[in-house]
Formats: sequence, structure tokens, C-alpha cells
Amino acid sequence: QVQLVESGGGLVQAGGSLRLSCAASGRTFGSFTMGWFRQAPGKEREFVSAIRWYGGSTYYADSVKGRFTISRDNAQNTVYLQMNSLRPEDTAVYYCAASDFVKLVASPDRVDYWGQGTQVTVSS
Repeated sequence: QVQLVESGGGLVQAGGSLRLSCAASGRTFGSFTMGWFRQAPGKEREFVSAIRWYGGSTYYADSVKGRFTISRDNAQNTVYLQMNSLRPEDTAVYYCAASDFVKLVASPDRVDYWGQGTQVTVSS
């Protein structure tokens, strides 16, 4: 059993910053890729960013490249998403995810584990 607990969401003005955290527990994560997805009202869940647990290779959606940074603390089993230069269109519920790399980047439907989500609201 894997548990993913997100924190750090909130309300911020456009141009501001937030940092999301995802604390993972329940198993070893050496073979997993950790990621962030988001879902805005009326839209499908979409990929935002991912990081390999070992090696640390990172991946980003084009819409967030240069503004968001994903990182991890292996000792704390925690993944972070630093979000800078936030825009109103970044408003969504952000979900932490864990799965093997191919499944995680292929489709949200193939992700093995999800957190409960944290709301990010960017006002204009």
C-alpha cells in the first residue's frame, strides 16, 4: 500500500509562487517515477511534471517549462513542485502520482497511485 499526501496549495496572485510537497510512504520508491498532474474544472487531468526517483531525470509539460521545477528528497521520501510566475490558467487541483515511468507519462489512467489533491488558485 502506498500513501501520497500533498500539501502547499493555496491562493496566489498572478506572477506569484507556490511550492507543493508530496510525502510518500508505504514502500520503497527506487523503481518509481514520481509526478504531478493537474485538473481544472471541466477539463481532463493533465501531466505537469515528473522525476525519476533515482537518477533524478526530470520532465515537464511545455506549458510549465521554465516556470516550474520538480525535485525530490530521497531521505524524506518527498517530492516538491516549485511553481513560479504563476498564471490564472495554472488554476487547478494538483495531484501527486507514483508509477513506473512508462505508465506515468502514457496516461493518467495508467498511474498506480494518487494523492488526494491540493487546490491551487491563481487570481488575475
